[in-house]
Amino acid sequence: MIAIIDYKMGNLQSIINAIEKVGRKAVLVKKPKELKKYKKAILPGVGAFGDAMKFLNQSGMDEAVKEFAHEGKKLLGVCLGMQLLFEKGLEFGEHAGLGLIEGNVVTFDKSRFDMPLKVPHIGWNSLVIKQQNPLLEGLREDTYLYFVHSFHIKTDDKYVSAVTHYGYDFASVVKKNNIFGFQPHPEKSHENGLKIYKNFMEL
Repeated sequence: MIAIIDYKMGNLQSIINAIEKVGRKAVLVKKPKELKKYKKAILPGVGAFGDAMKFLNQSGMDEAVKEFAHEGKKLLGVCLGMQLLFEKGLEFGEHAGLGLIEGNVVTFDKSRFDMPLKVPHIGWNSLVIKQQNPLLEGLREDTYLYFVHSFHIKTDDKYVSAVTHYGYDFASVVKKNNIFGFQPHPEKSHENGLKIYKNFMEL
């Protein structure tokens, strides 16, 4: 059983459906004490960084997620969930994140774009794999995944498993020990996305 952390940010049913398609079962976890029962968890999310952290803090789920990760259990953050893994988000002000990985969440810097592009970044884009990551096993270098975001991670290269080019290269897949993050949405990325979830289930 896989825990999907429910903090009212995003379409959780699509992730449950994806997990079931790869032959596993997922359970929505709403209370901090419930998270202790599981060895693997997904932190999903769509929306604003500050609102998400406010809900996690008020519910006590922030400390539960930190404890879960510090115990060596497998944690996967997806889209906003990936961004929350980091120290700070700079969306509509400055907000402290979970601090599980060193780095910040910043807006796309249009002054660096190599061509005129719109923000948010919406649509299919490819990964350029930089480092080994078990969740990328079986995926080709030109694998396309689905993105929807206006902010991205700025972190040390040692945590970056893959980058994606949108105006410039940004970190799209990260890993620190037992903690994983994907900026794209595997559940919206068809067979390639299902492969990512299957890899996570098999860790």
